[in-house]
Parts: sequence; structure tokens; C-alpha cells
Amino acid sequence: MTPAAGWAALAVVWLSAPSPGAAQALGVVYGTISDTTGAPIAHVRVSTAGVTGVAGVSDVAGRYRVGPLTPGRVVLRFERLAYRAALDSITVPAGDSLQLDVTLHAGRFALVPLVVTAAKRSQLLDQSVTSIALVTDSDLARRAVSTVDEAVNKAPGVLFLNGQVNIRGSSGFVEGVGSRVLLLVDGVPANEGDRGGIDWDMVPLDVAERVEVVKGVGSSLYGSAALGGVINVLTRDIPVGLHARVRATGGAYANPPNDAWRFRGSTGGLGGLDVTSSYGGDALRASLTLGGRHSDGYREQDRSDQWEAAGKTAWMPAPGTRVTASGSWTSHQYQVSPPWCEQGRCNDRGLAYQPFLIDTADRGAYTRSDKGYLAAVLERTASARFAWQARGSWLRTHFASVQPSEWAVANRFGTELRGTVHPGEGDARVLTVGVEGARSDVTSDLFGSHAQSELAAYGEGEVRAGAARLSVGARLDARALDGAGFDAILSPRAGAVLSTPAGTWRLSAGRGFRAPSMAERFVRTAAFGLQVIPNPGLESETAWAFELGDATPLGSWGRLDAALFWTEARRLIEPAFIKDSAGVPKIQFQNVARARVRGLDLSLVAAPAIPGLTTTLAYTFLDARDLATDSVLGFRPKHLVTLGADYAWRALTVGGDFRYVSRIERIVLAGSWANDPRVATQVLDLRAAWQRGPLLARLLVANALNYIYNLTPGTLEPVRTVSVILTWTY
Repeated sequence: MTPAAGWAALAVVWLSAPSPGAAQALGVVYGTISDTTGAPIAHVRVSTAGVTGVAGVSDVAGRYRVGPLTPGRVVLRFERLAYRAALDSITVPAGDSLQLDVTLHAGRFALVPLVVTAAKRSQLLDQSVTSIALVTDSDLARRAVSTVDEAVNKAPGVLFLNGQVNIRGSSGFVEGVGSRVLLLVDGVPANEGDRGGIDWDMVPLDVAERVEVVKGVGSSLYGSAALGGVINVLTRDIPVGLHARVRATGGAYANPPNDAWRFRGSTGGLGGLDVTSSYGGDALRASLTLGGRHSDGYREQDRSDQWEAAGKTAWMPAPGTRVTASGSWTSHQYQVSPPWCEQGRCNDRGLAYQPFLIDTADRGAYTRSDKGYLAAVLERTASARFAWQARGSWLRTHFASVQPSEWAVANRFGTELRGTVHPGEGDARVLTVGVEGARSDVTSDLFGSHAQSELAAYGEGEVRAGAARLSVGARLDARALDGAGFDAILSPRAGAVLSTPAGTWRLSAGRGFRAPSMAERFVRTAAFGLQVIPNPGLESETAWAFELGDATPLGSWGRLDAALFWTEARRLIEPAFIKDSAGVPKIQFQNVARARVRGLDLSLVAAPAIPGLTTTLAYTFLDARDLATDSVLGFRPKHLVTLGADYAWRALTVGGDFRYVSRIERIVLAGSWANDPRVATQVLDLRAAWQRGPLLARLLVANALNYIYNLTPGTLEPVRTVSVILTWTY
């Protein structure tokens, strides 16, 4: 076998295909995958290019099995981070099995991984016209995090503000209402039907294989909520054979560094257990994950318990056909820790504020939040030139709070039909078209009872012209909401990718939008001591976004990706202070902002001369302005820096991440916090891991320096947390 540069390992075999009408017995390919020392390689994805539904994953012994396969020449794809390619030629026999042992050669980087989100189909990363950040299975494992958002938070250009995700400063912070980022789970929209926000604990981390973060507007394919980007959580494929995985977590929170801040007499702890089992045959496969977590919290009134279940089945009735059903359900019961206590509102011990304590009037606040989804997908590869997919989904959220008493039940039903056509030979021309429909409803004492219907059609074509790839597409969204009428929005996008000696350049321009959520239109509640009143006449936000980027390999030791971005937004929805006819101040969501967000997004992966050492650097510069008031947009730090390093020696790895967030210059609707003495944040996370056979032990020290800080008003960010994670894999 001959090694070649690349991320995936490819074994390619071209044998003449049998005649369509001939009835034939199917074949199976099996074997082991190892490195050049003979050591087995686990978690290698094995799939057949161009044929849906045939897949496998190597186990801890490096064993894999793929089938059933139609006799003839097929394409086998072996994918594993940090390994080079290998080419082989084999014959798949009729009614028999064939052994193919593969040796993968180590490589430093995954230069051209496959992605599926940016174009709603599989493509190489360097063929995407927009920037994409990948959180791989290795990233999820080595960071030893417990939830998906904890892992995504370290992706280049991504910052979480008290659970609300920002990609290049897209969202700011509005208490989880109306996210400008769309969450997908295996391509299925998963934003809440009422608030439009994201429940990050809906999908257990143990079922996530990788996460793709598409930066910039994605409305030309995904519609509303993709104004600032798209995050797609891709769950694990089900391997052939019997497999099991147990993940146990235990840890403790640091006590407040100042005795005057103490709020309990003991050290708070956390723990969790996840168990996954799967079995895969040639035609039918299934997996089930059950788990639970408990946390004492790191501040007053911060305890939480969470129970979760997730399942997935796959049925391959024939080559080229795959039916997948998946779902999850999470029940999260937690004490609500409101903004910290100001002087005179708790046992302040003579201090101006108590960051670990809450206002006495807020004691007893508690929420139960249940959420889940079901999805079914039918995929069919009719030929080398045409494939189609149909899906249906149901998303449900239900929360009930005590102190104050609030509740809401929301449903979102969705369906989509999509086709991908290759009119010519190879991938010189590709056309993706589809239709999508959804209906959402909510019943709540906060938002009332309302329903919304959506219908959309989209298409995108791509053509290769010499060294360039050109793409153009658009999506038309129409929606009808009771109490707010009907509207329709067109979202076009055009882009180009050009391979040059100076790297692979990408250029894109597109229009995005976000329709106001039902919560923003109809909410009646109280905040900051003021009444929040509804605004049924809210209009959709719109924006034009532009990007110029370049991905450059730096010899054999690194890869640099840099992008300039510019977004011009209109009618942004923000909470605003108003006065009613009697002069009483109130809060209402309004189309008040005309904004410009521009900046630089840079990421570098490098492996210096030291064997086993890998380093990363991510930097985002942001210039975000409210053009209506000529002021800085709220909750957008100008500088975001993340440094990472990992060193591997035999069975031991050590590493860490350092994140710097510059001072947030403007706080919106924050009362007395608007002019607080905010400072930049500097947080260091450390980690170590040791593996022996099927057992993996990890140590994580988050916020190792116990830096006391906040990013949103009156909300203390996590203190130093020490966790031990044990994973056993069969």
C-alpha cells in the first residue's frame, strides 16, 4: 500500500458493476485496521462512497465489517483523524466475504475533511464557500466536557454568554430568546418552537460524534434562525457487531476564594453516568444511551439533576437505501440562580455585592424543563447521478417554573424532501433542490396560545470552472402566524472557491433573515422590575453578509485559515425601554437596530518539531456597531483569543486551553450593572488522559486559576472545577 497526503484513508476499487436486472448474492468485506507499528486503530469510519447506508466503525481491536455489498467495484472510505491515505484494489465476491486488512500511516493534520452542513450534502471542507469550524470526536474526548455547548464554546469565533451562543458576535445576549444561530441534530432543526432559543442538553454528549459550525448567514439553505450561522450536531453511526460504552464522571467545585463569600459549609460536588449499548447487523442496527447527572452547583441555589435517554436505529433493506429513526428525551430539574445579591438584599456581610449569593426575595426559584425530539429519515441513492432524502421530525419542549410561576408547552413538526443531482460526470456540476415545511404551536401563561405555519423551497447549483468552483442558490420562505399575518422572504447566496499556490480562497455573499419568535411577539412577564409587553407587529430581521477567506497549508507543520467578514443588518430585534400613554416605563421587543458587524476570524493548527506536540490558535477581531445610535452593539467583545496545546507520549496525553475575552464595552438593559467596572476575562483549562486497552481515564481542571468573573450582568461564571472521567469501551 502507498501512503498519500490527506485526512481520510481511501481504499478504492473499480470493478465492473453487474447488470441491473441480474439477481445476485451480496458480499461482505471485513478486516483489521492498524498503524505502521501493527497497533490497532479504533474509531475508524468505514463507508462506501456514493452508496447510502453501508457503514462501519472499527472497534478497539481495529476490527471492522462492511456489508452487504453489491458484487463489483465499489469505493471504500476509511476515515480517521491524523492518518494519511492508503489505496487498495479488491474484488467484492458474490455471496461470500473478503478480508481486507488496511495499514494507515500517521499524518499530522486532517487537511481536507468531509463536511455535510454548508451545502446540505457531503463535500470536502476546502470546497465550502463559507467558513466552517469542526469539533471532532477527538476534540470532544480530550476536552472531557459533559455537554455539547461546552465543547462548541472553544471553537474559533464562538463565544457563549450564559448559555446563549454567539458566532462572530451574531446574537449578543437576550436571556435565551430568539437565537440567531440555528441548531441541527443530524440535519434536523432543533431550535425551540416558542422561544426560538436552543436547549443544549437536548442531545446527550455521549451520542455526539462531531459538530460542524458554519459561520455566517445560512438562510439560503436553512431559512430563519440561520442569520448568524448553523451548528450541526452529528450523532454516531452504529457499527456492526455488539458494542458498549460506559462513561462515569465525578468532581468538585472550588470553594469561594474569600471567606466573606462563603455560602455553604461543605464542598460542592458533581457526578454523572452514561451507558451506551449498540448492536449492528448487515441490515438492521440499533443503539440506546441512558444517563444522568447531578450537580451541587458552585453558587447559592444552583443544584441540578438531569436524566436523559437517546436512541437510534438504522435499516438498510437494499444497497443504496437507508432508513434511520432517532430521538432523545431529557428531563432537567434545577434550582434557578438569579443575578447575584446587591447590598442590602441578602446577608451581604458589609460588601457592595455578593457574587455567590442571591437576593433573599429570589429564594425558592425552581424549574423543571422536559424536552425531546423524534426524527425519521429515508435516504435513497438511485444512481451515481441522483440521490434523494425525505425526513419528518417532532420537537417538544415543556417547562414549568416556581417563583415566579410560569409554564409553556411548545411543539414543532417539520418535514423536508431534498434531492441531489450530478448532471455530468464526476462532481463537475451539482444541483441540490428541496422543499421544507413546519408547524409550531405554543400554549403558555407567558406567551398565550398561538400557532405558526412555514413553507419553503430552495435550490443551489455548483459548477467547476477550471481551478474554481462557482455556486449560486436561493430559498423562498413563507410563514403565517395567527395574530401577526403573513410574510415571505427571499434569501439568495452566491460564492466561489479558487485553488491557488497561495492556498484555497473562498468568497461568498448572501442574504439572511430571522423571523421573530412567538416569545418575542407575545411575551408578558417582568424583568428588571419593569413589565415586558407584547409586540405582535414585529418584523423579520434581515442582513447581507460578505466573506473573503483563505485556507493555506504551512508546509508539513501547520494549517492557517483566515477570513474577513462584513454583515449589514436591518431591523434587528432588541429589547427597548418605552413609556406607555400614562408615562409608565416598560420593556418591549422592537425592530430598533440597524447594525454593522465586521472583523477578522483566524485559526492556526501547528505541530512544531517536538514529536507528539500539537498547538492551536484562534483569534477573532470584532467591530460591531449600532448604526442608529452610533454606539457599540451590546454584549460583543472586540477581541476573542483561544490558545491550545496537547502533548502525547505513549499512553499519556496532557494539554490545556487558554481563553481571553476582552472587556465587554456595552451592557444592554442592565440597570445598575450598565456601568459596572467590567474587566477582560482570562481562563485556563488543563487536562490529562491515560489509556490502557478499553479503559480511558481523563482529568480535567476547568478554570484552573479560579478566576472570578462574569460575562453577563450579575451572573457569576463557573469557578475552578476538577473532574475525573472514566470511559470503558467494548
